[in-house]
Amino acid sequence: MGEWDVLGRLLDKVQSHSTVIGKVWLTVLFVFRILVLRTGADKVWGDEQSDFVCNTLQPGCENVCYDMAFPISHVRFWVLQIIAVATPKLLYLGHVLHVIHLEKKMKERMKRHADLDNQISLLLRRAYKVPKYTKSTGKISIRGTLLRSYVLHLVAKIVLEVLFIVGQYYLYGFTLKERYVCARSPCPHQVDCFLSRPTEKSVIIWFMLVSAVVSLFLSLIELLYLCVKAVRECMTRRQDYTVTPVTPPPLERKAFKSRDEMLQNGVNLELELHKEHLSIITPRTFPSRLLTTSHL
Repeated sequence: MGEWDVLGRLLDKVQSHSTVIGKVWLTVLFVFRILVLRTGADKVWGDEQSDFVCNTLQPGCENVCYDMAFPISHVRFWVLQIIAVATPKLLYLGHVLHVIHLEKKMKERMKRHADLDNQISLLLRRAYKVPKYTKSTGKISIRGTLLRSYVLHLVAKIVLEVLFIVGQYYLYGFTLKERYVCARSPCPHQVDCFLSRPTEKSVIIWFMLVSAVVSLFLSLIELLYLCVKAVRECMTRRQDYTVTPVTPPPLERKAFKSRDEMLQNGVNLELELHKEHLSIITPRTFPSRLLTTSHL
């Protein structure tokens, strides 16, 4: 069984950037899947091949029957399942760190313009304005780009959970029987093979299956919660920006297609304002005129 400490530390960082339901999902993943897999399942399946006995002495028959009964070990299958399900979470964590880095660079850029005039600084703040994801408490506000990334990683988790549950059913079902009948070359005839501790292994299989179903249900609930939250925020914004005949229309803002276009517009605005500021400070020069004096 591999070491889970690195994965645990990475997922622990994701917990601070998740919703309440996402934190419950991580708890289920740590306690009911990873912990049970490390402490119980690995020991239960430690003798699965050595105690797989067939009533034949034909060389190679027992190995062929074991490969047919278990194309992949249950423990290795669950390890792959946990790693595959946790991968979208880790990708989301990378996106969060990238967004935080960009926001930090934007704040540093705004501090460098703090020594300008108040009017110029205000216009630059509007030009460089980006969605603010970091709250005053240090937590992340899941909205905008982060919301889309969070929803995408939830969809990926749901698809992976369903695929692994269906794959487990088609590989070896959800229960183990005491006897496995094998009729495969090089076995001379139909042989009976017997598994070790099938009841105990079936209990672990059902426990891991229930944990996977609970994780899938939590992901569906979290996806529904985020969709309802996004619809409510959209309706609130539409009510806030509704123009009535009494209320004057708000100032129209230019929509930028990309961040580079927005930053380029801010730089152009800064250059124009800087030129106007210099023209105010620089004394105006007037053309000298020749004055003619009249002779008395």
